[in-house]
Amino acid sequence: MTELAVGADALPRCPWVGDDAEYQRYHDEEWGRPLHGDRALFEKLSLEAFQAGLSWITILRRRPAFRTAFADFDIATVAEFDDADVARLLADAGIIRNRMKIDATIGNARAIRTLVGDDPGALDRIMWSFAPAPGRARPASLADIPAVTAESTAMSRELKRLGLRFVGPTTMYALMQSGGMVDDHLDGCWRADA
Repeated sequence: MTELAVGADALPRCPWVGDDAEYQRYHDEEWGRPLHGDRALFEKLSLEAFQAGLSWITILRRRPAFRTAFADFDIATVAEFDDADVARLLADAGIIRNRMKIDATIGNARAIRTLVGDDPGALDRIMWSFAPAPGRARPASLADIPAVTAESTAMSRELKRLGLRFVGPTTMYALMQSGGMVDDHLDGCWRADA
């Protein structure tokens, strides 16, 4: 028996969605769909890092402000952020004002800029190389979904080797879920295998 949440539209969804309209939209249109591109994955990496210790809905509601504050997560632009930008970000009430996470985002942009400078798509290829092979059983309940896997641990290790921060195995598994590298929609969710 699954733990699905049924919305006002009568669609069964993964239970973490609840009845929040923005969460439902995110679940239905984004979560678990394959995400590609260095910029898009840099944004996802950054937002997942800011989410650490917080609920995802907190980040999701602030995503427009994050995009504005971080130049739409343009890698080259963020890599050039300086002390004045850090001060600006620390004063921006629209984002999560955590100095360590802000510094990590800028540092990650610099590491990614080096990685993709002469090899566009390198971040995408590296991250997707850790996606598990298809064919895993669909989870029947939230208890069937791991917080960490061998693949997320290996991805974390490689990204840390490349100089990235706030890329622990749990954060990387959350990214793998949201970026469609794994499909953890519960059995019976209308988005499962959609």
